[in-house]
Amino acid sequence: MRGSLRALGVHPGSRSGRRRPNRGWAALTSTERAVAQLVAEGLTNGAVARRLYMSPHTVNTHLRHVYAKLAVPNRVALAAVVHHSIE
Repeated sequence: MRGSLRALGVHPGSRSGRRRPNRGWAALTSTERAVAQLVAEGLTNGAVARRLYMSPHTVNTHLRHVYAKLAVPNRVALAAVVHHSIE
């Protein structure tokens, strides 16, 4: 399959390792950081979705990734982490 794609001039992206850590604030993508900050301000998933022009389902997905990367169980704990990292 890869050979066929190469013959057509398609060059798949690099398969190099991650450039971000797996855990902590530095592990978050820019979108995950934006979602985390808006949730920490008290916005609902629907409000975050409208602000960032994405679906509430997508916000929920980013939020689950944020919870996992920051090892927090809920929005209250997330708010504490976000406010601590900004200071």
